[in-house]
Amino acid sequence: MTNQWHDACATDDVDDEDLITMKLAGQTVAIYNTPEGFFATAGMCTHEDESLDGGLVMDGVIECPLHQGRFCVRTGKALSAPVVENLKTYELQVRDGRVWVKV
Repeated sequence: MTNQWHDACATDDVDDEDLITMKLAGQTVAIYNTPEGFFATAGMCTHEDESLDGGLVMDGVIECPLHQGRFCVRTGKALSAPVVENLKTYELQVRDGRVWVKV
């Protein structure tokens, strides 16, 4: 199955320096609004499969609310223990005030 674009949300649905999570094509996806723009990653922490919803977003980094592992929202790179596995990232476009994610 090829990846397809999904109309995920309005840009106004995601507060500055925050995220929302949702199911797209059977995947939990997190969409972040940062000063550098919008980004999308898997919405579940790779450490213990905890939702990143409710995690702290600051300076392009998401901190998991369960054990405070941190990831770069742009690259998905695991940045601090206890996480060691990177997050999957998704291609994202903003068109006409809507966020589209390729899943």
